[in-house]
Amino acid sequence: MATREVFVCENPNLVAIAAERLGAHCAPLVCTDGMPAAAQRTLLAQLAGAGADLRYHGDFDWAGLRIANQVIRSFAARPWRMRSGDYEAAAKDAPQLHRDLDDGPAVAAIWDETLAPAMARHGVSIAEEAVAASLLDDLCR
Repeated sequence: MATREVFVCENPNLVAIAAERLGAHCAPLVCTDGMPAAAQRTLLAQLAGAGADLRYHGDFDWAGLRIANQVIRSFAARPWRMRSGDYEAAAKDAPQLHRDLDDGPAVAAIWDETLAPAMARHGVSIAEEAVAASLLDDLCR
């Protein structure tokens, strides 16, 4: 499994979209369904231990950044279209898919110091499903 790319997402809706649109042509995709529980943590640890290149994407909201920080820190995952430029593009391209960003405490992204300030500036959260088209481009094999 060394250097095999395995994509990790936060939302099961993305898995359903990928299965429907890509079927067997989908790259390996694991879903945490929010903060990873024991089964997901075990699988991600085994994949990382076997040399998989884990790539993580989640929601652009404070909870999503907390989850991303955990996955990236715990399993040496790399962000997958989760940088401030990705957020800015999504905020500009799909305004109808936004929700207000919750008023909870801001969370710094350990992989991109400009992401949280960009999110705070725009004040909108973007669900993972709203950027499914770009994610599917990466998943198509």
